[in-house]
Amino acid sequence: MVVRIPTHPGAILREDVLPELGLSVSAVAEHLGVSRVTLSRVLHEHSAISPNLALRLEAAGLSSARVWLAMQSAHDLAAERKAGIPKVETLQSA
Repeated sequence: MVVRIPTHPGAILREDVLPELGLSVSAVAEHLGVSRVTLSRVLHEHSAISPNLALRLEAAGLSSARVWLAMQSAHDLAAERKAGIPKVETLQSA
């Protein structure tokens, strides 16, 4: 089974949202109240969208925090599945 990893939400911000806004990374970071480095790490998929950043994106009118966190969770879960998990036996009640 081939596991397709959903797009990282940082890529969506980088490829779709920021160009639509016509703003620089520095301008968006300043508006959100985060450092340019923090936002750049998310945009380049080196960091996850945190609950705090998701709430800031929501406050800025860029979708809901739940949407950003759901995208991040879907990406992370698929990446973990693709990497494989160790064999874990089913728990039995005592």
